[in-house]
Amino acid sequence: MPYVNIKITDEGVTPEQKEALIKGTTQLLVNVLNKNPETTFVVIDEVNTDNWGIGYDVVSDLRNRSS
Repeated sequence: MPYVNIKITDEGVTPEQKEALIKGTTQLLVNVLNKNPETTFVVIDEVNTDNWGIGYDVVSDLRNRSS
């Protein structure tokens, strides 16, 4: 019973993109590990950019600097 947790920033990911992530991740587990898609769980967590850091910087600050 695989469980995959995908964490992404909350920057305008569409429902269609989330669906593609879920389907693609499930298919990868089916293809590589021969897992049953009926018992494969994929969870997407959207994290606010104020709560995500890269190196020493908050992603919100990085985005503001590059604008």
